[in-house]
Amino acid sequence: MIAAVPTMATATSKASTAAAVAALIVTLASGCGAPHGRGQEPAAAVSKGPAFASFRAGAAPVGWKMFGLPDGTAALSVPPEAEPAQSDPGSVTAEVHSPSGELLLYFNATPKQGDETVAAWPEFRLDHLADENGSPAKQLSSRVGMAFLGGTGSCVEDTYTTRVGHDYHELACFVEGASGGSVLVVAAPPQVWDRYSPLVQQAVDAYVVR
Repeated sequence: MIAAVPTMATATSKASTAAAVAALIVTLASGCGAPHGRGQEPAAAVSKGPAFASFRAGAAPVGWKMFGLPDGTAALSVPPEAEPAQSDPGSVTAEVHSPSGELLLYFNATPKQGDETVAAWPEFRLDHLADENGSPAKQLSSRVGMAFLGGTGSCVEDTYTTRVGHDYHELACFVEGASGGSVLVVAAPPQVWDRYSPLVQQAVDAYVVR
């Protein structure tokens, strides 16, 4: 099942993002994983402008953690305070929560499981979200043929509402490398998106396929 955020609540300046990451506290699924635990809310600079405008594939900031997919096709990088969350078999998920337990950031990588392609990914993702949630997602931007570390991918930025009424803003990408394809989803509740979108973009920039 392609990643979708669990039911609870996906860039810009590298310099501002690095400064934000330096202030974070350390610890580290397809969308079936349930949020859990309590974390420290990360500090993050406000970003403006369209997603993908400043996409530059590159290494994750110092201190970030990397989680490889069990099949070896890709590796997901997450901020230091992100904690592992329940995932479907073969997937990896991490989440950041506020001290009160609210979900702030969601990170997931899942191997290719269907008819995903780089060329048609934005439409595929939006159709999947509509089928899963019973209502259409709203596309905000997309980009096809992006040069990721180790491969090529396409991404879509969108917002959607789950069947139980939770709203999300996400960046979702399908990326192909020599070993196969995988889906990357990074999401946040809309009310904190502007604040944490630099971290979202860093996770997309640092995604590695093999």
